[in-house]
Amino acid sequence: MKRLKKLTAAVLLQVLMMQIPVFAQTQEPIKLRSGVKAETNTTIDLKDYNLTEAQWQQLEKEYKTVTNDRPVMLAMELLKDTVGKYSREAILGKNLTNRPIRVQFKDLAQINPNFQDFDAAGTRVSSKLYININMKHKDAPPIALAALLSHEALHQDAYNSINEETYAWTMEAAVYTQLSEKYPEKVDKTHPLITREETLKRMFIKGNYTDKYIRKSIMANPAYQNLPMRSPGFEDNNL
Repeated sequence: MKRLKKLTAAVLLQVLMMQIPVFAQTQEPIKLRSGVKAETNTTIDLKDYNLTEAQWQQLEKEYKTVTNDRPVMLAMELLKDTVGKYSREAILGKNLTNRPIRVQFKDLAQINPNFQDFDAAGTRVSSKLYININMKHKDAPPIALAALLSHEALHQDAYNSINEETYAWTMEAAVYTQLSEKYPEKVDKTHPLITREETLKRMFIKGNYTDKYIRKSIMANPAYQNLPMRSPGFEDNNL
């Protein structure tokens, strides 16, 4: 247990979250039971990721306002079938800016040298939101990218809180749990982003598919010690 806590703390400290409230006021608390299936809307079979050029063109048309990167397109498509579908909608434009969030791979040191080893960094330029994913994750399994996006898309302005971070990390864990169970052959445990997601999954399952242990880890993490419990825009009393 001590080893798991140390690993979890290390993982949480690696990621930069935008200091903004979660887009989740109308969402239900995340609680995924084994065997529960999300609504399926996917029209492209993603089992092996071997899409035809016509299918790629279909995805490029659908996500042209979001990204030019095919791994991100696959991740967005995977989110359709998970509890992270709200995050997908946020990326497509249902967010506080009412504009699509741009998702790109980037050398995070170009934003800030201190961000070099972070997994992702959110930025805002004028009224445009960006999710910048570390270039080292460009070859990450799309199931891991989908989980990461489900988290980052929930941050949309300059405020943050313990409740917001708990919801975002738990959303990420729930999405990865669903996708890793649906596509077990895509779990490449040698990839650093999968290492992060597997840690969250263990905590999520240990907490009976709730935020119990994720919240405890956030509360104990020095990176979040100065955060208020609540933040503007986060009004769900169940969280």
